[in-house]
Amino acid sequence: MAKIKIQQIKSRIDCTKLQKRTLDALGLHKTNAIVEHEDCASIRGMVESIKHMVKILD
Repeated sequence: MAKIKIQQIKSRIDCTKLQKRTLDALGLHKTNAIVEHEDCASIRGMVESIKHMVKILD
């Protein structure tokens, strides 16, 4: 499967508990952190729920 890189671009300070848990599930703990995951529907759904806080890198 293809891989995608996800970068956290916004702080988690003023986000909801669900958004914080989603960031934790993706492995993002600090601003500007980059993680790599398989490109699947569940990961895309998590990214969609916090799309204002992350960016997908090519």
